[in-house]
Amino acid sequence: MNEPGTKGFRQSQAFLHTWSGLVLGWLLFAMFTAGTIAFYREGMNRWMRPELGRVEQPEKVLAGAQRFLSETAPDAQSWFITLPGGTSHGAVASWVPRPVEGEPPASRRDNQVTIGADGRPAQVRDTRGGEFFYRFHFDLYYVPWYVARWMTGIAAMFMLVAILSGIVTHKKIFRDFFTLRRGKGQRSWLDGHNATAVLALPFHLMITYTGLVTLMVTLLPWATVAAYSNDADYFESIYPGGVQAERAGRPAPLVDLGALLRDAERRLGGKAAYLEVSEPGDAGAKVRVLRSGATMLSAYTSRITYDGVTGKPVWTAPPHGAAVTTAGAMIGVHAGRYASPWLRFLYFLCGVAGAVMVASGLVMWTVKRLEKLPDPARPHFGFRLVERLNVAAIGGFPLGIAVLLWANRLLPVGMADRAAWEIHCLFMAWGAALVLAVVRRPQPNWVALLGLTGALLALLPVYNLFGTERGLIASLAGGDGMLAGIDATLLVFGIAFLAIARRVARHKPAERRARRRAAAMPAAAMEPAE
Repeated sequence: MNEPGTKGFRQSQAFLHTWSGLVLGWLLFAMFTAGTIAFYREGMNRWMRPELGRVEQPEKVLAGAQRFLSETAPDAQSWFITLPGGTSHGAVASWVPRPVEGEPPASRRDNQVTIGADGRPAQVRDTRGGEFFYRFHFDLYYVPWYVARWMTGIAAMFMLVAILSGIVTHKKIFRDFFTLRRGKGQRSWLDGHNATAVLALPFHLMITYTGLVTLMVTLLPWATVAAYSNDADYFESIYPGGVQAERAGRPAPLVDLGALLRDAERRLGGKAAYLEVSEPGDAGAKVRVLRSGATMLSAYTSRITYDGVTGKPVWTAPPHGAAVTTAGAMIGVHAGRYASPWLRFLYFLCGVAGAVMVASGLVMWTVKRLEKLPDPARPHFGFRLVERLNVAAIGGFPLGIAVLLWANRLLPVGMADRAAWEIHCLFMAWGAALVLAVVRRPQPNWVALLGLTGALLALLPVYNLFGTERGLIASLAGGDGMLAGIDATLLVFGIAFLAIARRVARHKPAERRARRRAAAMPAAAMEPAE
């Protein structure tokens, strides 16, 4: 009695799963891929600045940053120092000049320098590094941030619907996980899709739901609008500013930031990530220290403020309430900054599985429908559109990433707007892949794009051996596991892309069942009737 209704419900969920995964699947693939790389954004920050060595004495770097700012911007309104860590590329020292009447306010982004492991300003290539992948996976590029966050938020909701409906649709999904049939066309794609989906299913659910939580203020702004009169009041409730610096007009030496930092880390209960000095060189100076998100689960970190002259604490942020703590923990779980090296690697592997899951689902849409087309040689417009967008997105975006990494190595170091041009190179390569997908048949395009991506990725570690001082051998000899791991990963993915391109090149479509049945009909018709 219940079977027809059950079947109808499952079929409706299959329809929902198919179309919720397809409509924004190409955007989801780019988000998953960039977000997966962003788990190692600190490492990519270093890899894309090969001039910098590993920081082994953070105190030395901080002392160098304070010395540089004291000499370069003693009268600045404020200083900002991003503190170095074991995987960072050094300290970033920046300052905001005192405002001049009649001139627009200056930004600290226009006044910053990188302090290397030796405690001195380093001449490094201009690059966004791993920060680009982190920002791109929810802010995209070339579009206003609020538009991008609505787009990625809607895509994440579609992803959550696709995951939940997929669980309902595939009643034998866990059994099918242990089945992988090769060379079986649609069945093989479904097996691969199921395997990557089930293998990291808890991660997929977690990363999608917590991703929506990170965008909750954008997607559901009504609660904050009802409770707060403006955005400033809302952020003050989450990040209370505490005691503010007031300029006294009397010169006074700034406290040693190294000693102050050690005291702050003891009081906060973990390493610090960020330090801000307001009114440096003045008797009213204040120093604010923020705890690193890598030392705690919540993304809403604790902070403490000191008197900049005496070094005595004057304010400590109060504990967060239950709601803020819960939201901060979800955002922290999503970003994975708290993770140990092995847990971070597991995050990365699950992210790769997610990207493969989305890609295989998109390809499976075309494989499944190809067998049902009346004339596969002349498919309808919708099929051709999806088929070519698959080539452009799945084959083009990884190629763009490989081109960006090569642009990081080959563009002139002193080039104007160099960081922006690295990113432009990614989108130009991605755009070229789209054009290629439009003007050529899909099968040779898959081979060309996947093969070129594999070659570019595999050759990057080779170039690093001779073109930089941070090659794989040098990194291993120096005990620099982060850079060695990135080079090794590029080599592995390069070989994998080449292997996939080789398999696609050798693939021959299976004979259609309809044609086999049609060929058998004349023989059957010649048999005598009984």
